[in-house]
Amino acid sequence: MTSTSTSIIDQTLHFADSCLILGQKNSEWCAHGPILEQDIAITNITLDLIGQARNFYQYAAELLNAGSNENHTEDTLAYLRNDREFKNFLICELPNGDWAQTVLRQFFFSSFQQLLFEELAKSSNEQLSAIAVKSIKEIHYHVKWSSEWVIRLGDGTEESHNRMVFALEQLWSYTGEFFMPAEYDCIDVTALKAAWLEKINAVLEEATLTTPESSFMQSGGKNGIHTEHIGFILAEMQSLQRAYPGAEW
Repeated sequence: MTSTSTSIIDQTLHFADSCLILGQKNSEWCAHGPILEQDIAITNITLDLIGQARNFYQYAAELLNAGSNENHTEDTLAYLRNDREFKNFLICELPNGDWAQTVLRQFFFSSFQQLLFEELAKSSNEQLSAIAVKSIKEIHYHVKWSSEWVIRLGDGTEESHNRMVFALEQLWSYTGEFFMPAEYDCIDVTALKAAWLEKINAVLEEATLTTPESSFMQSGGKNGIHTEHIGFILAEMQSLQRAYPGAEW
């Protein structure tokens, strides 16, 4: 396998892993949302993320199986890899916290993903481009939904505002990883930072929230170095497939 092929596979797995892990965390809200309408909304976002992950995993499996006797599938890549093999952003694996933390995490992630996939849609790799084009339609809604909640809570009651302030304190140091390039990145992620900050600052200002000034940023997820939370996520998510390898419904 050439270094170029390895980079494409790693890049594809990074996209897939981030979507899958965030989708897995969001799924914990199913039947626990603040009101029925929003319970359905975050469940639909979860399904979108897992659908995007499936598309990337299927492509990664195709690349891994090419010219080999291996038999990777979307299921083996999702359920039979260890924590150090996952390349998701750290922010995706953090605990949900309260509703404020969950919607703010979604806003941060989706705002970055929107910019990233708009660039990915221009890729010379037809498969990655096609997945990005299909996903962007969903991501536009994710950004709209989450930004509206950030504004609603930030500019709401004293209680909701304080919860958003706390959410910012908990999550901000994980956003820098979006713009830290990995060896396999096919897009210059550093070039996306200015546009992302412009979007984030505008929404936070409308939400009467102040953008944190902290310069320290967490990193490692893109290269397989994770928080302690990933182990618990994978233990729950992978338990059935590891107990009964190859099981099908």
